[in-house]
Amino acid sequence: MARFELLGTATIPGKGTELRLLQRNDEFSIKIAGKSGELMNSRLHGSEDALATLACERIADHPAPRVLIGGLGMGFTLAAALGTLGGKAEVTVAELVPDVVEWNRGPLGLAAGYPLKDPRTKVHVGDVVQLIKDSPGHYDAILLDIDNGPEGMTRKENDWLYTAAGIAAAQAALTSEGILAYWSAGQDPTFTERIKRAGLSVEPVTVRAHRPGKGAKHVIWLAW
Repeated sequence: MARFELLGTATIPGKGTELRLLQRNDEFSIKIAGKSGELMNSRLHGSEDALATLACERIADHPAPRVLIGGLGMGFTLAAALGTLGGKAEVTVAELVPDVVEWNRGPLGLAAGYPLKDPRTKVHVGDVVQLIKDSPGHYDAILLDIDNGPEGMTRKENDWLYTAAGIAAAQAALTSEGILAYWSAGQDPTFTERIKRAGLSVEPVTVRAHRPGKGAKHVIWLAW
């Protein structure tokens, strides 16, 4: 069997944690240096797709929907959002690590079909938190795939997005009929209750990492 080859490394700003991009044939992997597990793999993106489709299907009939995605990753959530929405949509993806954007513009982009090349895509290199705080009533959907969900792996600063204040800020950045969607590697009943206390309706949806019936179980919270 072919071995993974290292294509590049990147440092997460403010943390010093190193990300490593690897390729084996047509398979890509992103790992955190010094940890044994993967952060993401190009063959396991069913739940990243679901993050986009579950939310964007609810706004697909809007004439010109505006969507914010927190976290570019391997581009699968972005590609699924673009595939669900019409030609007048605008999808902004915020990615903290500049190298991850460049990886997606390079060889890694092949995995998701180079969604950064779509004219409906806007890229913000920086923290999604600032965009949320600066955009009251702007987005029809906000999709957050930051770290591993409420239990983060790479940046303690990401925890704020899952606090009562973070949920309120995201809610304030939505239009009146907007929807929030959060991705997580696992269940978190406490987070479900926190969303309810914010005055939102919430639906936790269990999805598979690979395809229906296959792969690890992940969770998408839909809140409106």
